[in-house]
Amino acid sequence: MIAPGFAGVEAQLWIWLLAMIRPGAAFIAAPIFGAASVPLQLRIILSLAIGIAAMNSVPFTMPQDGLASVAGIALIMAEVVAGLALGFALQIGYAAAFIAGETIANAMGLGFSTMVDPLTGNPTPVVGQFLSVISTFMLLAMDGHLLLIQFIVASYRALPPGELMPAGAFEAIARFGGTMFASGVIIALPVAFTLILVQLVMGMLARTAPALNLFSVGMPATLLAGLVLLAIGAPVMGEAISETLRQSLDLVRILAGS
Repeated sequence: MIAPGFAGVEAQLWIWLLAMIRPGAAFIAAPIFGAASVPLQLRIILSLAIGIAAMNSVPFTMPQDGLASVAGIALIMAEVVAGLALGFALQIGYAAAFIAGETIANAMGLGFSTMVDPLTGNPTPVVGQFLSVISTFMLLAMDGHLLLIQFIVASYRALPPGELMPAGAFEAIARFGGTMFASGVIIALPVAFTLILVQLVMGMLARTAPALNLFSVGMPATLLAGLVLLAIGAPVMGEAISETLRQSLDLVRILAGS
């Protein structure tokens, strides 16, 4: 027999479990929160705290047959899709720095030089890791992590639990992905284009002086030019990365309906 004071505990626990789904899915797909170095326990606590606050702001009733039913599974899937869409929209803008880093690294001849990215746990070029650190600092400086939490809470009012995201949201994410791919190339364009010119000059020298060991001369020259260009273009590249992150936050705000 269940004590009278604990009669509604099970129903409340199911509501709390449902409240964790959308913020948890968003944190898995979003940068910083989804980093491999962030403890799983911390993400669970944050998801629970944000989800409870958000669920209390909208009217909600559990399916009659519970979550272990067709209606309950559809409700869970809708919450997962909504959370992943919000987090992935921010991740797309964050990934523009990786695209720029890989482009610059290949132009510098450092495509083979990789290190483990602490956010994803996957090997990335060293230049991409450098731009990833800049992108992380930019996102924290503009309070992007706090804005993401704000938009997740606001999404419950525009998209109550159980409602599917409109089909136009997925089209907007796909179009934004193409835009951010172009943004990554634009971020890397000043440095990469200059490095290509340096390589063209090295090729002309190799044609005019066949006895010249191009590898022993061209590789250090390309590396030195790349480092100098990165130092010169860091402020401009930082502004471009900040703009891509701002655009991704705007997309998250639109998807959240706020």
